[in-house]
Amino acid sequence: MRWISEKYCTRGLLIMSQETSEWLNTQTLIGMTDQRGTAWHYRAEDQGSEPNHYPGYVPAADVRRRLFGWRAEAVAPHYPVPFDAVPETPADPEQPGYRLVQVPGSPFPMMADLTRKIVYRCDTGRPLGVFSSKYPVMQYTDMLLDGLAALITPDGLAVSDDSLGIGSAGLLKGGATAWVQIERPDTVKTREGVDFRSSILASASMDGSLPLTYSAVNQVVVCDNTHAWALREAERSGRMWKLRRRSVLSQLQLRDAREALDMIVEAEQSFAADIAKLCDLTVSRPQFGRLLDDFAPLPDADSGKAARTRAQAKRDQIELLWTSDERVTPWAGTGFGWLQAVNTWQHHVRPVRGDRGGRNTAYAITGKRADADALTLERMFAVLTPA
Repeated sequence: MRWISEKYCTRGLLIMSQETSEWLNTQTLIGMTDQRGTAWHYRAEDQGSEPNHYPGYVPAADVRRRLFGWRAEAVAPHYPVPFDAVPETPADPEQPGYRLVQVPGSPFPMMADLTRKIVYRCDTGRPLGVFSSKYPVMQYTDMLLDGLAALITPDGLAVSDDSLGIGSAGLLKGGATAWVQIERPDTVKTREGVDFRSSILASASMDGSLPLTYSAVNQVVVCDNTHAWALREAERSGRMWKLRRRSVLSQLQLRDAREALDMIVEAEQSFAADIAKLCDLTVSRPQFGRLLDDFAPLPDADSGKAARTRAQAKRDQIELLWTSDERVTPWAGTGFGWLQAVNTWQHHVRPVRGDRGGRNTAYAITGKRADADALTLERMFAVLTPA
């Protein structure tokens, strides 16, 4: 408890971590490598005594042991108070407020704030978040694993194409956020040449950054880019679509493996239909130029050389993806090609601080990637079909 209080007092909760290669190779578990190969972050030298890659599904027992084998605990934050500044404490010990506590070795009395609690990892003492004293502390095992246990192949073996298992799981931000992804082993191949996988992504946090959420997500195989948007036909135009930024599922609906499988199949069918619509949307070379002007406008001369250089570099990168990159060129000249170009630039090219893969994973589980795709499509529709 003393460690927690001292860390809280001296550093607050401003502990910002970027996932290192060692973290990603020990605190994320990646399955189905026999079919899909290793993850981009794979480094055998950073995995210690136990690999984090699995030829089949990731066994649920390994997720429980390797990732969720610790508990989130809570303690009232407390801080040192000089002797001559000690206020009176509440008479009722159950009444929320402030109270003196004894901490061995402290030269000052410690004041505990009973109106709040710090949630921390019991194994490392790392603070994860500060909340009201009434905030219920839940465990990742309860939120993300036990609710899925009845839906998946527990031992990591896929019995058939209809089997569901854990494709990936992991912790980010020192354990402040976590995910478990369930999927089936096969890949969907569309008539437009887009191979993708659909899955149910269960995510939660200990720092209050996101609620327990079950989302339908899709990953395009050629680039492993994540998509979680959906299109809906608009009544006023056959060439314009309304957007649903994230396809969120109710965890209460996941009663058995058949319903979970049905949800994944529905996500596959929906995404395949969306791809067909976007591939049917022609983007001519002049339209591409207008999209590029909208996405990366060139500043005027008064903005300075640095701003123009950055904008030109962004335009050149999108142009190169559109004309020369296998992750985009099969669909160049279509709306899906434009989405792929921007999405690939955001995933793999856009400058980032710290670790790119950790950021991409965080964006997927928090819904920021879906929001970015939705904005790309909204701007594309606005440029291609002006009022």
